[in-house]
Amino acid sequence: MNKKTIIIVAIVAVLAFWGIGAYNGMVSVEEKATTEWAKVQSSYQRRADLVPNLVEVVKGYAAHEKETLEGVVNARAKATSITVDASDLTPEKMQQYQAAQGELSQALGRLIAVGEAYPDLKANENFLDLQKQLEGTENRINEARNSFNKAVQDYNIKIRKFPNSLLAGIFGFDKMAKFEADAGADKAPEVKF
Repeated sequence: MNKKTIIIVAIVAVLAFWGIGAYNGMVSVEEKATTEWAKVQSSYQRRADLVPNLVEVVKGYAAHEKETLEGVVNARAKATSITVDASDLTPEKMQQYQAAQGELSQALGRLIAVGEAYPDLKANENFLDLQKQLEGTENRINEARNSFNKAVQDYNIKIRKFPNSLLAGIFGFDKMAKFEADAGADKAPEVKF
């Protein structure tokens, strides 16, 4: 072989190894992000699974709070009906998913407020246990969302940096959307007694 051929083969080999490494790196960070998304969905599912039990306990004590109970049930149904595939995390779909989950959070807040209005309910062991589980689940949701956002950040950086950006477009690695704060989250809630 002549010198030119050896140089061309070496350049092609270097580019091939770089391409393989870059592709595998992008696959790894994408998988990390989709795994974190699964954890977010799992946390939200845990909350959705707790809601019917909490509603039933409250129903026994506060049957005339029908509107609040129906609001929680409807918000849960809406939140569980919206699914976002990890391979298609567009900002619009994330916003829709987040809005439905936000409605459920608000409805649960109203339900917990109902519990505060009924001393017998507040003292009920089942209610207290479910309330603690729900609080723990909300903390898990927050942690899962933060981990997901970090994984998405790592993924988006990886696919947008040069020269990976050249391969990302070719192989269909698209930018993922992150969770954002709910509208009005920057203002402290007003507490009245």
